[in-house]
Amino acid sequence: MTDQPKVSVIMGIYNCEKTLPQAIDSILAQTYPNWELVMCDDGSTDGTYAVAEKYRNQYPEKIVLLKNEQNRKLSYTLNRCLEAATGELIARMDGDDMSQSDRLQRQIDYLRQHPEIHLVGTGMCCFDKNGFHGIMHPPAQPVSKSLINDTPFFHATILTYKSVYQAVGGYCLKKRAERVEDIDLWFRFFANHFVGTNLDEPLYYVREDFDAVRRRTLQARLHSIKTRAVGYRLLGFPWYWLIKPGFILFIKGLVPPRITALIRKTKAKRRNMI
Repeated sequence: MTDQPKVSVIMGIYNCEKTLPQAIDSILAQTYPNWELVMCDDGSTDGTYAVAEKYRNQYPEKIVLLKNEQNRKLSYTLNRCLEAATGELIARMDGDDMSQSDRLQRQIDYLRQHPEIHLVGTGMCCFDKNGFHGIMHPPAQPVSKSLINDTPFFHATILTYKSVYQAVGGYCLKKRAERVEDIDLWFRFFANHFVGTNLDEPLYYVREDFDAVRRRTLQARLHSIKTRAVGYRLLGFPWYWLIKPGFILFIKGLVPPRITALIRKTKAKRRNMI
């Protein structure tokens, strides 16, 4: 890796005109200089594309803007971003979140110092319209079995090599991977014997409001169960290992969103008190 390798920040954007300026501004504020932002609008029906286009016109040397003529979902959209990306490194970002100004620098420094590591994620600070309400800590040294009861990396926080995405074949376009494209990615990541780690510091700010909770539908939970069944076979896990997490996912899918939101806020308050 060179001293300042180029990093492509890939961002699928959809109906996020109100939050997108904060997300883009947080990338523009990065202390690490050698980056490009590759955004793809996934058929938004609001002013999202216009907001992104304004930034692209203002920073044409730093921002690449693509557009799907119709909504094709996140996996297709991120694959388009990957095709257009010119960086040696790839970072994720969502259009309703923010990155701390030294996020990219910290992650790149870690990969430079640890050549045996292929991907590095970070912790996340949760916020909504009322302010910050908790920190989510990822596992420090995730392994394939981390997928049994938890997620090994917070998807939007990751920074990895473009060659890693190429090796695993990018994001899965199958229906079962909708809303769980990251889980599908992690199974293939570990199946290819890649190694990842996480920085515990919350270098990423994730918007955890009611809309975010409402997107975790029963259908999304069923997609997760199907994707995990495929992933378990890929990694050689026994089928019965899926019984407990599958049951938990199904039950979570039956809980009304407002109750889920209340539970998450309660957990966040407890984390802050520890």
